[in-house]
Amino acid sequence: MSLLMIAAATAQGCDCLALGEVMLRLDPGFNRTRQTDSFKVWEGGGEYNVVQGLSSCFEHNSGIITALVDNEVGQLIASMIRRSGVDSRWIHWQDFDGLGRQARNGLYFMERGFGERGAKAVMDRGHTAISQLTEADIDWRALFAQSKPRWFHVGGVMAGLSEKSPAVVAAAMRAARDSGAIVSYDLNYRESLWIDRGGRAGAAECDEQLLPLADVLFGVDKLAKRVDSLDIEVFSEALRAMQQRYPNLIHLVTTMRIVCDASHNDWGGLCLAQGEISVAKAHYKLPIFDRVGGGDAFAAGYIHGMLSGKSQQQSIDIAVAHGALVMSTAGDNSMFSKEEVFAYAAGGDASVSR
Repeated sequence: MSLLMIAAATAQGCDCLALGEVMLRLDPGFNRTRQTDSFKVWEGGGEYNVVQGLSSCFEHNSGIITALVDNEVGQLIASMIRRSGVDSRWIHWQDFDGLGRQARNGLYFMERGFGERGAKAVMDRGHTAISQLTEADIDWRALFAQSKPRWFHVGGVMAGLSEKSPAVVAAAMRAARDSGAIVSYDLNYRESLWIDRGGRAGAAECDEQLLPLADVLFGVDKLAKRVDSLDIEVFSEALRAMQQRYPNLIHLVTTMRIVCDASHNDWGGLCLAQGEISVAKAHYKLPIFDRVGGGDAFAAGYIHGMLSGKSQQQSIDIAVAHGALVMSTAGDNSMFSKEEVFAYAAGGDASVSR
């Protein structure tokens, strides 16, 4: 038993709804951003990647609450959202002023690392439509009454977009709880969002205001000591410390990652529920093709397990497997079937499937 009182699935309701920014990612492939003459584009965003994985990989009915400027770039992002099977009806559209003075759509340029050369991102997301969203712009109770989600997911990326964003997140979390949805929050610190607003301390202060509204936490705010291995004891202590600070949290879940180099990570995960720690099989020197989205895929795998009535152990195994597989492909998004994830979680290998 997980103690999470998850509503039963219905034909009218949504399995999981998320709130967050969806940006256009421009990827130079094997080139560097400063020297390339072409980019591959994907849609991506911390909270969005979770519902994309739930929809595309695990076949859940999921949706995204976001805001976009109504121009060609915004319509491109929306079409990519729909292509992934994520419900786009809750996009808050803002008029385009012809130049983007008032609001714009977010972009980010992401070059993949290799070996000793780390991945490098350039964010271009200032004054985006969703960063200007206020809690009064959306009737949250009506939205959740219409969407009827079993689960609601948000996190520190959305909360860090602007000074207005924490209030938007809080309003959504309260409405989700009142509607009966399970609420999860991913700490997901982004230095670029907090660099002029207090850094990690500013983000931690924001999280402190929002975590009492959550049922499930992804991530830990700090470890007792610096680790250079997948130290289960240290990560477990961090989860227990978070639960003591926030007794409202029912499940606390975290990845474990040690960066060997940009192409290889030690990768694992564990969760705490009802006082019990469950640990997934660790992957040492896991080959990394593109690490962006691995943590979001992990969260999607765990949420799928909970929505599907799987055990704590099964859920953390699926989470780690999905995260590992997503880091083997380019882009933020999951490109896998649930059967592939389940086979890998059960100990499958990279043999050719004929």
